[in-house]
Amino acid sequence: MFSHIAVGTNDLEKAKRFYDAVLGALRYGEGLEDDNAQRRRYVYRAETGLFIITEPLDGQPATAANGGTIGFICESTEQVDRWHAAGVANGGKPAEAPPGVREAAPDRLYLAYLRDPDGNKLCALYRMPA
Repeated sequence: MFSHIAVGTNDLEKAKRFYDAVLGALRYGEGLEDDNAQRRRYVYRAETGLFIITEPLDGQPATAANGGTIGFICESTEQVDRWHAAGVANGGKPAEAPPGVREAAPDRLYLAYLRDPDGNKLCALYRMPA
């Protein structure tokens, strides 16, 4: 459904270290600098789209989306846990409950939440087999 998701940052190199770690736990490559952009940014490529961290185009400070969450699909509970640990070890803050099972009819989900260094809320999600 989405072609890309972009989040603003006030410290691009700190955000890159964080996202290299959390997206690396999901087996995405390191962020690549986009030399054609109006502002400095890094791009992470997936088969289904792009995830971008960028300095805001308007030159104003980046702010986190109030009420927004960006979710990443995981292949196992272990991958969710690696993602969460990588985020905390690289400047992220745990958000909501600790990683674990949540009942959401009709699914059982294994979820973990983080705030990135700029306050954006992220989720790692594994849909557990029935």
